[in-house]
Amino acid sequence: MAALTKLTPEIRQYLLVTGNYWAFTLTDGALRMLVVLHFHQLGYSPLAIALLFLFYEIFGVITNLVGGWLGARIGLNRTMNTGLGLQVAALAMLLVPATMLMVPWVMAAQALSGIAKDLNKMSAKSSIKLLVSGDAQGTLYKWVAILTGSKNALKGAGFFLGGALLTLLGFQGALLLMAAALAVVWLFSLLMLKRDLGKAKNKPKFSQLFSKARAINYLSAARMFLFGARDVWFVVALPVYLASSLGWDHWRVGGFLALWVIGYGIIQSFAPYFTGKRSGRVPAGKEASLWALGLSVLPVIMALSLSTGFYSDTILLGGLLVFGGIFAINSSLHSYLIVSYASEDGVSMDVGFYYMANAMGRLIGTVLSGYLYQVAGLTACLWFSALFLGIATVISLLLPRHSG
Repeated sequence: MAALTKLTPEIRQYLLVTGNYWAFTLTDGALRMLVVLHFHQLGYSPLAIALLFLFYEIFGVITNLVGGWLGARIGLNRTMNTGLGLQVAALAMLLVPATMLMVPWVMAAQALSGIAKDLNKMSAKSSIKLLVSGDAQGTLYKWVAILTGSKNALKGAGFFLGGALLTLLGFQGALLLMAAALAVVWLFSLLMLKRDLGKAKNKPKFSQLFSKARAINYLSAARMFLFGARDVWFVVALPVYLASSLGWDHWRVGGFLALWVIGYGIIQSFAPYFTGKRSGRVPAGKEASLWALGLSVLPVIMALSLSTGFYSDTILLGGLLVFGGIFAINSSLHSYLIVSYASEDGVSMDVGFYYMANAMGRLIGTVLSGYLYQVAGLTACLWFSALFLGIATVISLLLPRHSG
């Protein structure tokens, strides 16, 4: 506490926002892995597991859209703290006896968690815009990259934590520990987070939910296909494939996915070094299209290796690691562009609209991940990933070609 009071107000708020985001993300990643592995162990089909997350993604779409408007009206501190509190409630909902843990109940808990996650993420990303001077675009990119990258590294740690806690404590023991720890973070945030952070000077109307800025609309559409391309194989198909086809146990599945996301998050943090910082410039639409194009080649290579049986497991696992690195740069670049494009007054509305498209991509990818894997296997998921990335590349060509 004494060290915090010596920092500038902007740095102090940045650290508080980042700490909240980190704690939430750790439980979010662990909860996802707990649900996937626990219900796969109970004999649920891949499509049934995907449907457990249906409300999580649907309510994520709604929350980002409405949450941005709420953030502009009541302040980002309230939306962030609401997200933390709802996640505690979602974890508590799953602590019921096993006989009550039916699909509708789990879907309802996941819906609450989806609302919580996107309130938290929208609040964190929007607040960065308000803590950095408008003419310091390089600093803005660096702060966004650090926030995004560290969050995903912790989400990866959450995957490992979920697999480990399921093995050590069981489903309910893991949930109880996470709910208690996050409740402590929530109480600290209620006391320390700045009360008027992100509140717009002019109260936006509900009719202003949808963005009218062309650059934001194009970037949002590209983001939707970018994240659909990841989740179409990542959410359900890959962990089930590793468990059923390769015979991996919970530790190995959780550990591999954890390392994938941790590495992905670390690379995100250093994305500015790969996209122009050395030459003293910040990226724009040209870089977004080029990085998306490069990424689209990888699922094609992995799909062909699975179809032909040519070193299929080696190429798949190696390709996934490379995919994670290039996807990380794409994601970090997009996260910077939306914060840069967003209007400073009521920034959460533009950011919320953008992450609504992000959630829509995750929703599409999640449902397709379960359905395609069940009817056609992992190869079909990878072909759809390549298709979505091709569409994201074409849309990115319509973004402003130069920064500023």
